Amino acid sequence: MYESHAVESDGVFLGTIILDVNRTSHRFYATHDSVRALHNQTLNERRELVRRAVTQFQRSARNGGDHAHHTR
Repeated sequence: MYESHAVESDGVFLGTIILDVNRTSHRFYATHDSVRALHNQTLNERRELVRRAVTQFQRSARNGGDHAHHTR
């Protein structure tokens, strides 16, 4: 089984970082609409994928996109 790490920001689950079978690259599996553009992006640095996902999510939130601060 692959190793994986949850990615969240402000309590919102954005997706998962999956360590690929080669054990050197990490792939982002996006689950939140605001970070869908990053889905399947692969990098050697897990932290960089997390940074990109969180930054994209925060940008979306600032621009009024689908984000954590929904009102009911």
